[in-house]
Amino acid sequence: MTDKLKTLLDDRGLLLADGATGTNLFALGLQTGDSPELWNIDHPERITSLHRSFVNAGSDIILTNSFGGTHYRLGLHKAGHRVAELNTGAARLARIAADESERTVLVAGSMGPTGEILQPNGSVSIDEARQAFAEQAEALAEGGADILWIETISSAEEIEAAVLGAAEVGLPIVYTVSIDTNGRTMMGLTPAEALRISTGLNKDITAIGSNCGVGASEVVAAICNLANAARTLDISPVLVAKANCGIPEYVNGKIVYSGTPELMADYAVLAANAGASIIGGCCGTTPAHVQAMRHAIDEWQPGSESPDVDTLTRVLGELSLGARAQMAGDLSIAGGSASGRGSRHSRRKRTNP
Repeated sequence: MTDKLKTLLDDRGLLLADGATGTNLFALGLQTGDSPELWNIDHPERITSLHRSFVNAGSDIILTNSFGGTHYRLGLHKAGHRVAELNTGAARLARIAADESERTVLVAGSMGPTGEILQPNGSVSIDEARQAFAEQAEALAEGGADILWIETISSAEEIEAAVLGAAEVGLPIVYTVSIDTNGRTMMGLTPAEALRISTGLNKDITAIGSNCGVGASEVVAAICNLANAARTLDISPVLVAKANCGIPEYVNGKIVYSGTPELMADYAVLAANAGASIIGGCCGTTPAHVQAMRHAIDEWQPGSESPDVDTLTRVLGELSLGARAQMAGDLSIAGGSASGRGSRHSRRKRTNP
């Protein structure tokens, strides 16, 4: 099957992804605790409207409203039996918005974590999770997705399960991890370890990167560390940055994100300088932020040096000690190697970006 993502990368060099799904749906009426995926059937016009707004802002890639689309996550809303319906619907709605554009816009089927802890630390096996991801991937492909976009993953086991499940469909695969615990994922992976996992799965992975997390500076640092690890491994992966829009703050009873369009434009430039070829926004990122990023990317010129710690903290905000240490090549401050397996952290549910 033709890899449409590679083709578009070859054509444009630097691609802009979209912004947040879940946090933007709150502005359209979604309530805390509701399943965004149910809106693919209950309120399809609102989902398509959000996709259109990102296309109009300049996105080259839009993600489907299917982050929690495995039967594990849908089961929390008594919809575990509706995986095919809700994921196919999600892809079809994004397909409508993408195909309305006069330029090529790709539909990426969003596949978030199951919300379960996989063996050996939890009760769900890698094969059981693989089957859940494969079921979701098949439905997204049926709905017209061009790419399978695995995001906000934190463990080696779930990376393996998601990639193997997605690979059964034959679409291009992207996966991104969330760096949110002192330069590591919640389950202890560094960006370098997340990259090494991709080299051992024996599957064709089009791109790898970091999303969500605790701020734009941490995501750009993760891209720097992925690029450094790639040089060490003598590989040249396509890197993806999809950072939250600043830091979440509790204001007047609501969670708001502090990042301005100007900050996200600066982030886009620094992410490109660090080596990212696909750049977007995660939680809190609106079409206005994406539009500012579009302008920044259109004006960006290759050749700038990768940002250092001082530049990241001055422009985007503070970095964790772990991320700083990794950029300096010192893993001791970051807590040593997690070896790609296991967890020292307690279970935590993920919210839709």
